[in-house]
Amino acid sequence: MKLTQVRNATLLLEYAGKKFLIDPMLAEKDAWDGFAGSARPYLRNPMVALPIAVKDLLNVDAVVLTHTHADHWDEAAQQAVPKDMLIYVQDESDAVLIRSQGFLNIRVLKDENHFVDGMTIYKTDGQHGSNELYTDAESGDLLGDACGLVFMHHSEKTLYIAGDTIWVKPYVKSLKRFQPNIVVLNTGYAVNELYGPIIMGKEDTLRTHRILPTATIIASHMEAVNHCLLTRAELREFTLEHGIEDHVLIPADGETLAF
Repeated sequence: MKLTQVRNATLLLEYAGKKFLIDPMLAEKDAWDGFAGSARPYLRNPMVALPIAVKDLLNVDAVVLTHTHADHWDEAAQQAVPKDMLIYVQDESDAVLIRSQGFLNIRVLKDENHFVDGMTIYKTDGQHGSNELYTDAESGDLLGDACGLVFMHHSEKTLYIAGDTIWVKPYVKSLKRFQPNIVVLNTGYAVNELYGPIIMGKEDTLRTHRILPTATIIASHMEAVNHCLLTRAELREFTLEHGIEDHVLIPADGETLAF
């Protein structure tokens, strides 16, 4: 397995002989406005440049979208990804949207997806914000659903990409059910002005470690969009303070990890 932290939540995954581009945000630095109603909306996104050429990122077997927010599927990605590329999405609502953008080869992930080569991809649940946010109809509808992904194959370690979620019971349930060897957490601590964090932060690395003390945790979704407040330096200091630095990897944009 090879996992490249591209930028933000964009990942390039080589797994069991297949290559996946996950949640592509491909715009040039400062291409679009910061997210209104979130922390530091005056900053433009993406905050950093793309470290890998777009043409190299698109040399994959499929694109996987955990959801369709602009920092996971931006206009630049919609323009760059070939219209006949195989794209996996979390639900029929996202499929309708992607088809309306001109894409022709869309597959909706089931809870359990088996492939002829022995790979299985499981779709997992999370919650992209607080209970208070989701009881506010307008805000809850705005954020919508986001899924996680578990990759399994007899020749590979089990990989869990948790996606855009805070710490909720479905996340813990997935940890205990799948017992992943590697857990990718979106730990940038993105903050909504009214309702607080909408993804995980540094404390969630420690809580995950306590549930799965032998797992490797990979920190993603950091330092690339305006509302993500946790820095790599702060997370690194936190892991040192709690003695989990050997279990939490904090890759730079463009860095590839092999397992």
